[in-house]
Order: sequence, then structure tokens, then C-alpha cells
Amino acid sequence: MTTLALIAACVLPFAASLWSAWVLLGRRHALGFAGLALGLGWFAEQMGSSRGWFFGRYTYTDVLGPALGNVPVVIALMWFALCWLGYLLASLILWRQPVLAAPAGTAPRLLTAWLAAMIVTAFDLGADPYFVFVLKAWIMAKTDGGWFGETLQGFVGWMAVSFVIVTLFQWLWPPQAMAAAASRRQRIAALLPLGIYASGLVFQLLFGQPIETRAVAFFAMGIPLFIAAVAWWQWARPASGVPA
Repeated sequence: MTTLALIAACVLPFAASLWSAWVLLGRRHALGFAGLALGLGWFAEQMGSSRGWFFGRYTYTDVLGPALGNVPVVIALMWFALCWLGYLLASLILWRQPVLAAPAGTAPRLLTAWLAAMIVTAFDLGADPYFVFVLKAWIMAKTDGGWFGETLQGFVGWMAVSFVIVTLFQWLWPPQAMAAAASRRQRIAALLPLGIYASGLVFQLLFGQPIETRAVAFFAMGIPLFIAAVAWWQWARPASGVPA
């Protein structure tokens, strides 16, 4: 039952994120982003679990369901979902729009990718200890890693891998400019990732273990979520009279 619930908890955000990206980016760009994140995310996890690259050495258990190589399939799915959430939140925070439209220079793209990586890693600060302590989804070779049973190296790996994924996406499939007045479908597609990130925040606030991670989640995830939500409101209602 636990495994089925976890699979559903990963597949649903993936499907919702793919629909959101499809609406805001178009089919080709959305599938490109998804394929890139799935491939690089799986590779990073495979190298981490087999060779100790990026995140430190660890071994997945069977809690997360079917695996490809050493890596549960749902882990690869979550790499896309989280990178899309991070990219969209970062774009809203920095540029007051859900996607950074082409043509964009190198500096804006790198800034967007860096903030997206920070937003992704902020989620991981509370999620990883829960998966290790409560779910026992994987076992770290080094049990005194400095962050509630996780290695600090792991967060460096999350930053690096998500930064590379978002950066490559922006260069390979640069998003196109959206219409000045967003449609209702586009507004919903831009709001959905905020809802997914908010649900992760609420879960960590209620069930995070060790309990200290609940305070971490409130600030690490809550601050960018709040700013992005205000930016979405400004973008979705440009004629409301509120300063942009």
C-alpha cells in the first residue's frame, strides 16, 4: 500500500507538470524538457547509487517500486516535475512571467537556472530526511552526513544536476513569448505548479521528520512560493491596477 501511494504521489505531479509545460511551452518544448530531465536525472541517480557521484553513495530499497538499473522509475519522473516547478517559480520571481521567453541573454538564463536549482534543493532539504528516516526508501553508505542522516554532498548534487537540466533546456528549447493577455488555460497551467509545490510544503510542515525540518521547510520553501504566488497574481491580472 505504501509503495502504491508513493508511486501515485510521484506520477500525479509528473503528469500535472507535463500538462502545465505543454500548455505554456508547446508540445515540442515540453517533451524536450521532460526527456532531458528524465534522462539526466536518471543518469545522475544511477551514477550516485552505483559510484557515489553527485550525491554520495547510497542504495535504493524496493519502497519506491519498479526500478531501471538501480533507480526507481518514479525518481526519474520527479526530476522533471521538480525542475519544471523550479523553473516556473524562478521565472515568476525574477521576470514576473511563468516562462523566460526568447530571445533572452546568457545572464538571465543562468540566473533563472540558478534560482530554479535553489528552489528544487529547498524542497529536498526536508524531503530527503523523510525518505531516509520514515520511508527508508534508500540507505546512505555514510550515516553521519551532517544533515539529519543525509550528506551535505547530496544537496550540492541536487543544485548541480537541476542547474544543468534547466540551463540546457533553455538553450536547446528556448521558450517563445506568450501573448500579452494570458488565456484562462494558461493562467491555470501557470498556477498548477505553485499548487504542487505548496502541497509539498504542507506535507513537510505536517509530517516532516526529524521535526526540525518542518521549520526549515516553512522558510526555505515558503518564501519563494509566496513571492512566486504574488508574481503570478500580478501576471495573471495585468489590468487590475496593482503595480507590476
